[in-house]
Amino acid sequence: QVQLVESGGGLVQPGGSLRLSCAASGVTFNIYAMGWYRQAPGKQRELVAGISTAGSTNYADSVKGRFTISRDNAKNTVYLQMNSLKPEDTGVYSCTARLSGHMWPSHWGQGTQVTVSS
Repeated sequence: QVQLVESGGGLVQPGGSLRLSCAASGVTFNIYAMGWYRQAPGKQRELVAGISTAGSTNYADSVKGRFTISRDNAKNTVYLQMNSLKPEDTGVYSCTARLSGHMWPSHWGQGTQVTVSS
């Protein structure tokens, strides 16, 4: 059974930092591209960051220079380091796993809440 379990969300002040983690089980982790999606209140879900099986990364324009995605294949874990957080970064962050050649993720985590507020 495939499981993606996120952790690390919470409440942080503007300008602060958080590190999200996503632990995968039940999958051959290193054959999946991994990603982090964000669902903000009243907005469409968006892809915030992605990392390929080879380690190539891509980011939404809104987070470039502030967020960093990384993966540790030995630990079956993907991370999202979020710095200089803004109130508009608030939302539910979900980890995803996508097979190469597929357009959409095949597996989703349950999500973790990130709230940026003073």
